[in-house]
Amino acid sequence: MPVLCSSCAEKRAVLKRPKTAHSLCKECFFWAFEEEVHQTIVSAQLFKHGETVGIGASGGKDSTVLAHVMKVLNERYNYGLKLLLLSVDEGITGYRDDSLETVKRNQQQYELPLKIVSYEELYGWTMDAIVKQVGLKNNCTFCGVFRRQALDRGAMMLKVDKICTGHNADDVAETVLMNVLRGDIARLRRCTAISTASEGEGVVPRCKPLKYAYEKEIVLYAYFKKLDYFSTECIYSPNAYRGHARTFLKDLEAVRPSAIMDVIHSGENLSVREGVKMPVQGTCGRCGYISSQALCKSCVLLEGLNRGLPRLGIGKHHRLHEKILLQQPLTQEEERKLKAVDF
Repeated sequence: MPVLCSSCAEKRAVLKRPKTAHSLCKECFFWAFEEEVHQTIVSAQLFKHGETVGIGASGGKDSTVLAHVMKVLNERYNYGLKLLLLSVDEGITGYRDDSLETVKRNQQQYELPLKIVSYEELYGWTMDAIVKQVGLKNNCTFCGVFRRQALDRGAMMLKVDKICTGHNADDVAETVLMNVLRGDIARLRRCTAISTASEGEGVVPRCKPLKYAYEKEIVLYAYFKKLDYFSTECIYSPNAYRGHARTFLKDLEAVRPSAIMDVIHSGENLSVREGVKMPVQGTCGRCGYISSQALCKSCVLLEGLNRGLPRLGIGKHHRLHEKILLQQPLTQEEERKLKAVDF
């Protein structure tokens, strides 16, 4: 006997929601998913009427669903937002070039303006060239740091008021676990924030409308809506540290489906005792980007690549930042130690 939708009790259910275990028909699932995102936006007051909002678009399921839902809700509830698509081309042959074709199709489907910024244009390096220098072990560090700054630079070019990204509940929970495992208290305090205020010149506020949306439900939404998205994993990410946190979280979810939300709520409610010294946010002495050191991570990584010392940006080499800032050469001993470290 077919199972009826637990919401409308009229149509046949086509799925059981991973998040709530309710059996729903397609139409009721679409409405429930969209309304939950709307409630997230409204309760967190993510946007103001008349703002220009850039949607971080990679062509993947998360950003494609985000773009679609943001367009639907903007029209349904008259948010009054001007929506734009913003993509970053990291320069990964066989991956990003293909996914950007999906983004270009999304631009036409959703009739939204599109801006693409590239690592090569901004930094003079592609990820393909970086991987040749550093190998596969630490390449995600370079990509993550450069992408964050590239999004900000693209947002400034577009003069947007905010950037919204497709980070979902699984992503946030993974980040909480990663920061716990690394003992990174500073990032742990802010990684669950649904929005970040402007932290300095050249930094555009960001928000996560899909923060409480499960990845499985995003996939189901994209599948039943027949959205056009790119599903191939990055060819350089198999060794990423996040992968270990993701595997652990999936194992937890299999035993306890609420584990994802439980981890998020734990991260939201964690506090740091008084007296714990936290990094002081300042600006980079070279590019002016936000940084708790004399140089931002992006400038240090780029300096290491340009000097043929990519290890310079990996690990703790803060004592060398002042030399870099003043354009002073490193000693032979300092260069020897950097070159001797195995990636």
